Amino acid sequence: MDHQPISWRRVGAFMLIATVLANLFRFDLLGHKAMLTALPGWLAVLLSVIAEGAGILLAALIARHFLGKVRPVPLQLLGNLPWIPLTMSAIALLLLSVVGVNNSYGMDPHGYGLVAAAGTLLYCIMEEYGWRGYLQTELAPLANGLKYGVVGFCWYLWHLTFLTSASLGDNLFFLGMMILGSWGIGQVAEATKSILTCACFHLIIQVMMFNALIRNGISLQEKIIILSIAAVSYFWLVKKWERHQAALDKAQCENDLTATN
Repeated sequence: MDHQPISWRRVGAFMLIATVLANLFRFDLLGHKAMLTALPGWLAVLLSVIAEGAGILLAALIARHFLGKVRPVPLQLLGNLPWIPLTMSAIALLLLSVVGVNNSYGMDPHGYGLVAAAGTLLYCIMEEYGWRGYLQTELAPLANGLKYGVVGFCWYLWHLTFLTSASLGDNLFFLGMMILGSWGIGQVAEATKSILTCACFHLIIQVMMFNALIRNGISLQEKIIILSIAAVSYFWLVKKWERHQAALDKAQCENDLTATN
């Protein structure tokens, strides 16, 4: 366990920057949606989604910079086995482009599926730099249950769902999903140290929920097919990564023993 102290000042600054910047675009406080009307509809939605993610990315990069002066920040984009997160990304892009996503923009469903998958993956990378790449690392001194609970609660707060017309039940359900997601993706982060791997799992959650680029563009049956193929292949790849890491750790131990003898 990391015994370096948590900087709640850093956490507060991260949450403030991430929440303000992301929700400026989520709630259209700058009137940007009117400015995007000249663009094709799908492109306007894509840019709006990326703008939301840019806020948390900026907050994470600032917080990670200052955290890195105190202790290591282990999560990087690709981790130590780049081919695995890149393969997972290719699987996600392929699944959505083959299945296709119906849309109201007149685009071919398969071409739009590729655009929606790529845009959603980019958005998920931005978010994962915040929740796993920074906040989970900052909270490393906490016990796992508390750590994932705090990350999930912050993730929920960031969405400001309680300021919308959502009911109390909807808010409690969403909070539970955020905590559960923080536990699941958090385990992936611990195992792989890769932000892109976390983003691939995050993307599948986005597909199953109400992603702005997909919404009702695919049926429940198609979602289940995507989830099944992605889950099986992703967990197999993560287990392969864990075996590789275990072999590296064993070899390192043997080298250390040899060096001391």
